[in-house]
Amino acid sequence: MISRRHFNNGLLLAAGAGLLGSATAGRPAAAAARAANDTLTDPAVCTVIRDVESGETLHRAGPCDQRFSPCSTFKFALAIMGFDAGILHGPHDPLLPYRPELKAPEREHEDTDPSIWLRDSIIWYSRMVTGKLGAARLQAYVDKLDYGNRDVSGNPGKADGLTQSWLMSSLRISPDEQVRLLHRSLTGTLPVSAKSCDQTHASLPVFEANGGWTVRGKTGSGTQADASGKLHNDRPQGWFIGWAEKAGRRVVFARLEVADRAMETAGGLRARDALIAELPGLLARG
Repeated sequence: MISRRHFNNGLLLAAGAGLLGSATAGRPAAAAARAANDTLTDPAVCTVIRDVESGETLHRAGPCDQRFSPCSTFKFALAIMGFDAGILHGPHDPLLPYRPELKAPEREHEDTDPSIWLRDSIIWYSRMVTGKLGAARLQAYVDKLDYGNRDVSGNPGKADGLTQSWLMSSLRISPDEQVRLLHRSLTGTLPVSAKSCDQTHASLPVFEANGGWTVRGKTGSGTQADASGKLHNDRPQGWFIGWAEKAGRRVVFARLEVADRAMETAGGLRARDALIAELPGLLARG
């Protein structure tokens, strides 16, 4: 144990060397950094699977009631809004040309329709839909769909809700809530037109899983941000949400993964591949 005399001597030595002031001056910044980092999510995996017809939860593991940024899985809800509002008309309508003034990443330099939008996660097309909806209608639809925390305000002080709220910003949703939205869209219990859900479903990409299952779904990838808004590449997250069908049976699912190190493969692709690989086995056990 350190005696009071040795402790006081240490303080005097530190002060004499000019160390005490620098250490204490750094404490507020260090405390702020710790507080910011406290908002980051621990590594986690969540999978929820629910039977569409019975509503029974067949599998649920992980922090499935915890909310995360939806990232590009928000496009599923946004497509429903776009079709319901008459902005979108079908899986291939409207087809919009890419324009250089959009200044999108090179991978988004393509003419895009609703199917391409959902398949390739084209952010500028999302912003076209939100821009045509406007802030008031976007908020009204988010409320109507009971989407997560319903917060499409965006980043504090930036007035960017129409362009950023679902991208590691204010809007958050849990895997449980994702499954609930999917289930309602397939059972006709959302307060929107049936056609808007049907057209959204028809626009989603299709994947094949083992055991004869056909999967439709939407990925979402992002890098978590701390309370200061700083992105942390060592905390990537990925979503895959959708449903699977086989011989008349349908199940909805949500998969969420948060890693603790930077990854070369986007989080949504990792979540998609893992869910598709695991799905037949999870359903067999269920």
